[in-house]
Amino acid sequence: MKEILVFVLFISSIACNQSSKVQDAYDNYSIPQYYSVIKFVDGDTYWLDDGSSDGVKVRLIGINSPEPRNYFKMKEEPYGKEASAFMNKLIGSEKVRIDLDVQELDQYGRLLAYCYFQNGRMVNEEMVKAGYAQVAPYPPNIKYEDRFYKAQVYARKNRKGMWE
Repeated sequence: MKEILVFVLFISSIACNQSSKVQDAYDNYSIPQYYSVIKFVDGDTYWLDDGSSDGVKVRLIGINSPEPRNYFKMKEEPYGKEASAFMNKLIGSEKVRIDLDVQELDQYGRLLAYCYFQNGRMVNEEMVKAGYAQVAPYPPNIKYEDRFYKAQVYARKNRKGMWE
């Protein structure tokens, strides 16, 4: 019985910690402000300077770009390096704003976000429209799924990026 109680308390502490992380993410990023990108990981992930010592790792919602290199169980994919280079060029030194959806963090602790430029253009959509990412909806974060599918149809029809 004692072991069961310890296990329940352990699970509760994990759930509270994860809930706290989600609340922190929501509190920190729900107010529109613009941030610098400090490091690009690939075509759908980057590090944002949020004022913390390490920054925050952001994964773009609703899209998936090809992998630029082998790491973990992932293998380098065609157009991965091009997708990474395009993301780097697209954002460059511009400041970006992020918008969250239903689920704020993924299983790796990355902040899940839609990313916008000051002129209102969405980075997620631009990556798909240029042919360097595909639509990858993961419920419950599907707010702009239709918008991304339209961008993908445009990229395929106009033979952009990986669709050439």
